[in-house]
Amino acid sequence: MNHEVTPTPSPATDPKTYTTIIYILMTLGLFTGVFGLVAIIMAYIKKEDFKGTVYYDHMIYLIRTFWAGLVAAIVGFILMIILIGWIIFIAAYIWFIYRITVGFINLLDSKPVSTTSWF
Repeated sequence: MNHEVTPTPSPATDPKTYTTIIYILMTLGLFTGVFGLVAIIMAYIKKEDFKGTVYYDHMIYLIRTFWAGLVAAIVGFILMIILIGWIIFIAAYIWFIYRITVGFINLLDSKPVSTTSWF
């Protein structure tokens, strides 16, 4: 008996599911930075695959949210010495939550997000 084995093609990851996972990881990144790093790496890896879709805009949005949030958190942390850092740090935290929430709602509605606005 000679059986030919044909490889089963792996199913392509649904872009909406993939983007949902990244949003969830970004949210978890608020508590542990490791999840945020995993999310940003995933966003960079899949960004070009989603070009021409609403999910591409979400990748750009998530990448910008991550980097702007990280910079604001670092500045806030450094300035905690003179107490204004707490305000910056908390404002950055709230802004990050707002961006993730707005982006996730738009994702669930299959709508694009603005890649140029900061709010």
